[in-house]
Amino acid sequence: MITLKGENIYLRALEPNDLEFIFAMENDESIWNVSNTNTPYSRFLVRQYLENAHQDIYEAKQLRLAICQDEDFPAIGLIDLFEFDPKNNRAGVGIVIQNEENKRQNIGSEALGLLINYAFYNLNLHQLYANIGVENAASVALFTKFGFEKIGIKKDWILFHNHYQDEAMFQLINKNI
Repeated sequence: MITLKGENIYLRALEPNDLEFIFAMENDESIWNVSNTNTPYSRFLVRQYLENAHQDIYEAKQLRLAICQDEDFPAIGLIDLFEFDPKNNRAGVGIVIQNEENKRQNIGSEALGLLINYAFYNLNLHQLYANIGVENAASVALFTKFGFEKIGIKKDWILFHNHYQDEAMFQLINKNI
């Protein structure tokens, strides 16, 4: 049985009461370099996004899920399938966890495992990929733990604090398809 519930966390669809959490995450400049964000989002825009979050992944080409620890349901992170391509059975993966304490609890690892399982066994995807700044050792370690392999480097890809950084592309092939 496929589930989006793990031992310590669960993944759920976005809810209207996630507005303040998503607003804070989208406007956290410290993670803009990993989220490809370069301008602040208004509450109005985040509210509009949440109003359309009910769209099916086949329609929106994206699935964003909240990472939660308890049944009271406050989100502590977000995990995404993006650039969903049903013709070629692939999607990109992105993850962001709210604070260092949550990161140390292996929440990202559990969330990524649940999402990979969902993508491969519910959506029947053939491959997942992740774009990770080469200086982001924690993300590289997380994705390689699940078998993602580095397939290339995009030189000077990300401009962050007036310094260009390389970005690596990682790929995980579903061997069961």
